[in-house]
Amino acid sequence: MTRKKKKRDITTGSQAKSKNQPHCGLCGKTTNLTKTECCGNWICDDEDQYVLFSYARNSCYRNHRRYTLCGYHHAEGHAGDWKDCPQCKEDIEMEMYVYYGTNEYNFEKLKNPPAYEPTKCSKCGAVIVLSEDRYSTRGRECWCEECTNAELPYFTH
Repeated sequence: MTRKKKKRDITTGSQAKSKNQPHCGLCGKTTNLTKTECCGNWICDDEDQYVLFSYARNSCYRNHRRYTLCGYHHAEGHAGDWKDCPQCKEDIEMEMYVYYGTNEYNFEKLKNPPAYEPTKCSKCGAVIVLSEDRYSTRGRECWCEECTNAELPYFTH
C-alpha cells in the first residue's frame, strides 16, 4: 500500500519553549515533533532513525504507525473509530489485535480488550507470544523457534 506523503507539521527546539509546549505523547520529548496522520497527536518526527530490517523499536512515529490499531486502521482506510472497528477486528489475529490495542505505542488503549486463546506451537504445544517470540508459520501451522530450528536447520544463525 503506497500512500502519497503529506507535509507534516513539525516543531523545532526554538518553537518548543513555552510551558504549554507540545510534547511527544509517547516519550515526552519536546523537540523535532510532528502530528500523526492517523489521530493528530504530537509525536517525535524520528522515523528516519529506523534502520531497515533492524527490527529496532527506536522510533516513536514508526512504532505508533506500525504497531497500533490506530495506525493500522488509518493505513487501511477504514471508516469510523479504530476502537470499535469490526474490520480491524476481523483482519488481525486476535492476539495481535489485543497487543496492537494495548501496547506502549498507543496514545489511547482499548478499554476492554477481548479475551483470546494463546497461540501454541503446532509441533510441541509451547505457548508462543506472537508480539515477542520468534516463530514461523506454514499454512495453518505455527512453530516455535526451537521446533522451526529442528525442522529447518538452515534457517538458524
